[in-house]
Amino acid sequence: MDLYEHQARELLHDNGVLVPRAEVVDTAEAARASAERLGGRVVIKAQVKTGGRGKAGGVRLADDPVAAELTARRILGMDIKGHTVHRVMVAEPVEVAREMYLGFTLDRAAGRFLAIASAEGGMEIEEVAARRPEAVARIAVDPAEGVTEAKAAEIAVAGGLPRETTGTIRRLWTVLTAHDALLVEVNPLVVTRDGAIVALDGKVTLDDNARFRQPSWDAADDRARDPLEARAAAAGLGYVKLDGRVGVIGNGAGLVMSTLDVVAGCGARPADFLDIGGGASAQVMADGLSLVLDDPDVRSVLVNVFGGITACDAVADGIVRALDTVPLTKPLVVRLDGNNAARGRAIIGQLAHPLVHQADTMDGAAARAAELAGTAATAGTSAFAATGTSDTSAASGTSAASGTSAASGTSAASGTSAA
Repeated sequence: MDLYEHQARELLHDNGVLVPRAEVVDTAEAARASAERLGGRVVIKAQVKTGGRGKAGGVRLADDPVAAELTARRILGMDIKGHTVHRVMVAEPVEVAREMYLGFTLDRAAGRFLAIASAEGGMEIEEVAARRPEAVARIAVDPAEGVTEAKAAEIAVAGGLPRETTGTIRRLWTVLTAHDALLVEVNPLVVTRDGAIVALDGKVTLDDNARFRQPSWDAADDRARDPLEARAAAAGLGYVKLDGRVGVIGNGAGLVMSTLDVVAGCGARPADFLDIGGGASAQVMADGLSLVLDDPDVRSVLVNVFGGITACDAVADGIVRALDTVPLTKPLVVRLDGNNAARGRAIIGQLAHPLVHQADTMDGAAARAAELAGTAATAGTSAFAATGTSDTSAASGTSAASGTSAASGTSAASGTSAA
């Protein structure tokens, strides 16, 4: 579960990391009142779960309460990479002398954690690593040992951070372990003009598998989750809202991840990650399809199923059941293969719906869904069937579900960080 910046800020603050004073509001008038309480000059920051807020105009400096109200009015309702801004954080500005990057993440392949540190903060760490890989230090952390004072010093030296950051490094480790996080990232971590170490922006991803021992997450989840994600969770579906136009449904996380990559390879962006599971019933298929069709961003839907435990005819029955109750107003491309595939295709064929298309391969299905997403957004949809020529997955092994670090939005003119 990804947290909004203001939720990550609360965790950092509660664990002793210095953060700027800030308030979260959902109206322009409230932003003005917050600015008055925080001293007048403030930073207005869009609260969305995606990076690039600064580049999109979602992070702005306001010189006084009136400007704060006008700025918040411009940012509220803004669309940033498919995420609508419903709230903004009003924060006091900080006089920055130096910007750095610091984070901890889980290294699944190695079965340990990884500390990532760089003296070059304030921009996406991926850009720094691509441009100057030697500027980004990666230090393995043994979970049994944790981050001792010596380990914190090792991380600081390797990343080119001042020794004064060791206390903050250990506190971030506490956030990671005490709250069952998979990622804790501060970008930028700054040294202020008076020498304080302050976290200007934070990103935290919590491990959903640890929910049973983190009761406080329920309240955070209610505030943080997209309404469609909340609905999916209630139905027991593995769903993540993305920023594209092609809805994706599959059975098994690996197949869904591969499908996301193939859709992207066809020049389209996936609108979601939805795994109905290896043993999903017809009802689960119906619930998943109804969910994706209700997403206003979706222009076409791709159902990619390899029948194993879930037989293809059961999936087809679920699609038909969903269409009995949910009006189909968007093109639907279905690719069925594996157990009872022929029977499933026959069921879909008997449906004879003008917006339902079948494809024999994953590549063909993705290409058709991408094409239909484009035509549906402009001139409606056509009804001819798609065919594919290859069943080779273009998967890269990466999922589009993950997000990127937020831009700091630093103002070079005033020397004041707008993060």
